[in-house]
Amino acid sequence: MVDATTRFFEDLDRRGFEPLLEKISGTLRFDLHEDAQTTHWLIQVDRGRIRVSREDRDADTVVWTSPALFEQMAAGREDGIAALLRGDMTVTGDARLVVQIERLFPGPPDSRGPRRLFAREAG
Repeated sequence: MVDATTRFFEDLDRRGFEPLLEKISGTLRFDLHEDAQTTHWLIQVDRGRIRVSREDRDADTVVWTSPALFEQMAAGREDGIAALLRGDMTVTGDARLVVQIERLFPGPPDSRGPRRLFAREAG
């Protein structure tokens, strides 16, 4: 069974183009830390064109969080901006990229609107 984190990044990569991101370009790396292990996910956006890889390379923005928290975000059970404000995530670089990418996460399971509709289609 594929976890919500892997499914989120694989689905994002398969899209190839995301209209919500057509006005931005940059790189965002998520570093998911647990004990001595770090998993890297790199998102490259070029005016809406998206490429996702597992590369550990320099990025415009780097987000550090736990795999458990990211799993909750990818499943729509946690809000990334709220986690950032609580200090459960750390961001260096261009925080605007985090705000833009956060719009692509599914909303809570009981929510209504575009985010919830996308989560149903992707799931």
